[in-house]
Amino acid sequence: CPSPSDLRTANGTRICAQLYADDSAYYDQCCGGAVLVVPPGADMPYMPSGWAARASSLVVGTRCDLTVWSRAGKRGSSKKFSA
Repeated sequence: CPSPSDLRTANGTRICAQLYADDSAYYDQCCGGAVLVVPPGADMPYMPSGWAARASSLVVGTRCDLTVWSRAGKRGSSKKFSA
């Protein structure tokens, strides 16, 4: 997995979080498969098509928080992640 301070686009723009579709019990094999990029200030009350219940691992960038909910539309229980 990338380190939180390494989350940047190819042109150097900061990324707040990356969610990954594939996970593994072995750390060096985590953060694989499809990637969902979360830019700074993003507000996504619904997961994009094909991502519902799919994210298996994530990395949150420095100076960012990622809050996720158990149900669509920001309902249910929530959990906050940070670097």
